[in-house]
Amino acid sequence: MAADKKVKVTLVKSTIGTIQSHRACVRGLGLRRLHHTVELVDTPSVRGMINKVSYLVKCEG
Repeated sequence: MAADKKVKVTLVKSTIGTIQSHRACVRGLGLRRLHHTVELVDTPSVRGMINKVSYLVKCEG
């Protein structure tokens, strides 16, 4: 699996005032602060977390 698909995820909205499980998803994706970008392997579990907090993040690739 050398050619794993990658996806770039950026936190574009603050997690203040959001549901605790959504904050946990943001942390689980590795996002720490506003405008922080991480590159993750595109798996179904990562996709699910991105879909859950889609109103907080921007996804590329």
